[in-house]
Amino acid sequence: MSNSFGKLFKVSTFGESHGPAIGGVIDGCPPGIELDFEAIQKELDRRKPGQSKIVTQRKEPDEVAFHSGIFEGKTTGASIGFLIENTNQKSKDYSHIATTFRPSHADYTYDQKYGNRDYRGGGRTSARETANWVVGGAVAKQVIPQIKINAYTSAIGNIKLDTPYQELDFDLIESNIARCPDAKKAEEMIEYVSQIKKEGDTVGGVITCVIQNVPVGLGEPIFNKLHAALGQAMLSINAVKGFEYGSGFDGASMKGSDHNDIFNKDGSTKTNRSGGIQGGISNGMDIYFNVAFKPVATLIQKQMTIDKEGNEVEMMGKGRHDPCVVPRAIPIVEAMAAMVLVDFMMLNQASKI
Repeated sequence: MSNSFGKLFKVSTFGESHGPAIGGVIDGCPPGIELDFEAIQKELDRRKPGQSKIVTQRKEPDEVAFHSGIFEGKTTGASIGFLIENTNQKSKDYSHIATTFRPSHADYTYDQKYGNRDYRGGGRTSARETANWVVGGAVAKQVIPQIKINAYTSAIGNIKLDTPYQELDFDLIESNIARCPDAKKAEEMIEYVSQIKKEGDTVGGVITCVIQNVPVGLGEPIFNKLHAALGQAMLSINAVKGFEYGSGFDGASMKGSDHNDIFNKDGSTKTNRSGGIQGGISNGMDIYFNVAFKPVATLIQKQMTIDKEGNEVEMMGKGRHDPCVVPRAIPIVEAMAAMVLVDFMMLNQASKI
C-alpha cells in the first residue's frame, strides 16, 4: 500500500478512521523554519467534522501533537512526527456493512485487493486520513510563505459562482459555512445542502483554487510537469472525480487563434488561459484550477447492493455523514497544492546544484 506523498518534501501517514489515532511523518522539511502552531491547528479546524450544520456531526477536536523534528519552535531538519487522536468513533454504526459492500465506496475493491477490510468508517480508505494531509500542507505553507494559496467553493450542485476569481475578495471565503466568497450564492448553497440533508441524500460540487506569486521555472517539460503533479494530488483526495486547470475543458471548444496567450513585454500574457503553466513549467502568472467532487456515497436512504457472497441485499447508511463534502475539502485542496509546490521548489533548487 502506498502511504507516502512527495519526493524531497515527503509526507508518510498511518491510521484508520476508527483506530486510536492517525498521524504521520514529514521528511525533507528544511531546518530553521519557525512554525506557527496556531496556524497549523487553524487549518485542521477548517477541515474537522462537526463545525457546522451542513457537515457530519462527528465531534473530533483534531488537535495535532508534534513529537519530533522541532526544537524551541523551529524545525531541526529531522523527521517531523505528529499524531492526531481519534476520540469520537461510533463503530457500531458500521456493523451492518461488515459483510456488505456500500455502493460507490471502496468496500468491494479494497476487499478484493487485500482480503481483510476494516469496515468501521471505511478504515484506511476513509477521508479521515486527509487530516494528516492538512498537517503536512500547513507545514508546507510555512516553508513557502511568499506563495499564496486560496481555495473556495465555486459550485454546489447546480448552484454556481460564475464570477472570475480576479473579482472576488478571498477574505470572504471564511465568512460563511459554505466557504463561498459571495454571500448571496453562499446562502443559496447552504439552503440547498440543508434540504438535501433532510432528504437523506447528498450532493457534490466544485472547488476552485488560485495560487499566486509562484516563481517561473517550477516543473519539468516531460514526465514531471507541474500541472500533472497538481492533478495527481487533487485526484488523490477522496470523492474527487475531475481536475482542470487554466481554460480546462472549455478550451477544447475554442480555436487556437482565440485560445493562444499573447505575451506582454515582461513575459506575462494578456489572457493566462494557460493557467500559469506552459509546457509543464510555471510561467510566474496565477495558477488556477477546478476540482470536481462527487456526491458523498453514503445515503440515509435504502439502496440495493450485494454482500460478500454476491447475494443481492438491501441496505441503508447509518451514523454521521457529510451531505456535501465540498466546504470541508477546501483546506485539503490547499494542503495538497502546498505540498506539491514545496516539493517542486526543492526539486528546482536541486536541479541547479
